[in-house]
Amino acid sequence: MSTPAFEELAETFAFLDDWEDRYRHVIELGKAMPALDEAFRVPALKVQGCASQVWLRPVIENGRFDFQGASDALIVSGLIAILHALYSGLTLAEVLSVDAPAELGRLGLNEHLSSQRSNGLRAMVQRIRETAAAG
Repeated sequence: MSTPAFEELAETFAFLDDWEDRYRHVIELGKAMPALDEAFRVPALKVQGCASQVWLRPVIENGRFDFQGASDALIVSGLIAILHALYSGLTLAEVLSVDAPAELGRLGLNEHLSSQRSNGLRAMVQRIRETAAAG
């Protein structure tokens, strides 16, 4: 299960020949994300387990999941943008049914992220799943 935005992202990644092109694209995705207001960069919204600082602010309206996010690292901001494409607009039940490792694997990220970045990505996915489960 994935969103049309994530499918489009997966198609773009399929056309990018090498990891350096994909890496640059991830950074560009992060730069294109709307800024998270400083008022939301608080400990309660900070994701633990990330090497860089990461904040995720969930927004649930009419049973649909969305979030805003920010990081102090460019590549991590891009990973937040990828997760936004994966989850934004889904129902809470759909969020819980997403196989994030499989979907993200389609982008070829698994082989190229450092273990710290991979752990941070897992922590962000876990926070999203916990938020959806709490409803």
